[in-house]
Amino acid sequence: MNSNLLSVVDGSCESPCQCCDSEHSCELVVLTGGPGAGKTAVLEAARKVLCEHVAILPEAAGIVFGGGFWRLESQSAKKSSQRAIFHIQQEMESLVIGEKKWGIGLCDRGTLDGLAYWTDTEECFWSEFNTNREKEFSRYKAVIHLRSPTLDKGYNHQNPIRTESAEEAARIDERIHEVWMGHSNYHMIESTDTFLEKVNHAYKLIESYVPRCCREHFE
Repeated sequence: MNSNLLSVVDGSCESPCQCCDSEHSCELVVLTGGPGAGKTAVLEAARKVLCEHVAILPEAAGIVFGGGFWRLESQSAKKSSQRAIFHIQQEMESLVIGEKKWGIGLCDRGTLDGLAYWTDTEECFWSEFNTNREKEFSRYKAVIHLRSPTLDKGYNHQNPIRTESAEEAARIDERIHEVWMGHSNYHMIESTDTFLEKVNHAYKLIESYVPRCCREHFE
């Protein structure tokens, strides 16, 4: 597949898949990061280039809060929102795997991102969702972590559901690192002076997890 940076960004490399497999065994790859890290831009770039056997799952938090779920500051309200996000994430992943039409599900965050936003103890999180770190790690083939930029590297509030300051974003981003760093295929991408460089780095990692049968006709 052509990984030219300009092609990734402007979508000029978009191509139908010539893979003959009628069914695929789907693996999940998480794209995560703190607020303002650039996940949306990377996913949109990937959407323009990758074939139809790659599913891009929307962010569960965007579905919840964008759909009108009350975003209150109380402890109980924050727990309620995280429960909704966790279960929506699980069901979207189950849907993508169950359809058997996609070889990879590219997830805008994973189930353990909720732990970075959890306002109670970690033990309470595992108990609340009847799970553990190893079980959640096993859901995903890989985790790609885009680090949040500082103010001088371009942090902004262009996303209408983004409420965090640059300092708060940095704290959340570090927590995300702590949550996911133990995954066997954890990749961290630092912020760069040129955002397009960050996009290209992330895209190349995503491309490396696309099923071989879907990559062969691009090489």
